Amino acid sequence: MDILTNRFKRALRVGHPQIGLWAGLANAYTAEICAGAGFDWLLLDGEHAPNTLQTLLGQLQAVAAYPVAPVVRPPWNDFVQIKQILDAGAQTLLVPMIQSAQEAAAAVGAMRYPPHGIRGLGSALARSSRWNRIPGYLQRANDEMCLLVQIETPQGVQALDDILAVDGVDGVFIGPADLSASMGHLGNPGHADVCAMIDDAIVRIVQAGKAAGILHADPAQARHYLELGATFVAVGVDATLLARATEKLAADFKGQAPAAPASGSGPY
Repeated sequence: MDILTNRFKRALRVGHPQIGLWAGLANAYTAEICAGAGFDWLLLDGEHAPNTLQTLLGQLQAVAAYPVAPVVRPPWNDFVQIKQILDAGAQTLLVPMIQSAQEAAAAVGAMRYPPHGIRGLGSALARSSRWNRIPGYLQRANDEMCLLVQIETPQGVQALDDILAVDGVDGVFIGPADLSASMGHLGNPGHADVCAMIDDAIVRIVQAGKAAGILHADPAQARHYLELGATFVAVGVDATLLARATEKLAADFKGQAPAAPASGSGPY
């Protein structure tokens, strides 16, 4: 069984749209339920969900039996955390809050063994190499790493062309919530100025030959981004789906209208 080839990276490279789900419940059981739902990728969130290296490991193990690509978002662009997540078996990372080509290049280096990067060699202890059971792991691993960088500020958008020019950046993900907040529209990612900036960024990413990505739970908006050429689009969040479904079920049996979600909750 070939467990090293990164099929998600290859799908992005040929422009085949990948539909994903944000998995933020930080639990291997719920991650496995979502893994069997039919999505192309799951985002395991280490930035805003209460995940640790151990809980991320459990989720990577839980979803491994399913035809879904796990994408891990580390808390920060930190080479030590990235090294540990890669050794745990992740091959695709979404690195948050990238604002310059230098920061993007640092993420590239953190994901690659020398001489092309600074990832430490610990494959004998690593699930990624199946404890040195994968032939030629050290020689092949760099080519199977997939780096997605997240742009969430106007500064990042301004540096977009330079970021796209960094060798080793496979895709760029636009974060609507943080982008809208940093533009002065907290909780209003649907503001016309924010939407215009997002649309322009996606078009530029696609024109540069890189994969464009975004998260939006509104089906019409998600399809709009797919029509613009985005190739990795998350269309929901596990926690939000559970919250709304349980609220509706309780309200249905109590003869009440479900409580409206809090305003300013973003595109999720």
